[in-house]
Amino acid sequence: MYTSKLMNENTDRLVDALLKLETREECYRLLEDLLTFREVEDLSQRIQVAKLLTDKVTYTEITQITGASSATIGRVNRALMYGADGYKMILQRMNEKDTDK
Repeated sequence: MYTSKLMNENTDRLVDALLKLETREECYRLLEDLLTFREVEDLSQRIQVAKLLTDKVTYTEITQITGASSATIGRVNRALMYGADGYKMILQRMNEKDTDK
């Protein structure tokens, strides 16, 4: 079983709240209340960067496509290589869903 370095009572509450969401609309509603517009953009950009990195797109091309800095791309790349596999897991699930259509 995986044990996160982030794990504590407050983070458990956040995770439990996220797991209660059932629709895209509910997700948008919580994101709007919980995060700033910029924070949502940043998180969205990181998912896009992770997808492009797994597709073997170069840093230069990723910057052109997403506007992400090389620091952000590097951070996402380190997470893909040495992180908790969260990006890999979600990208795989998103890819499976896309192929099911």
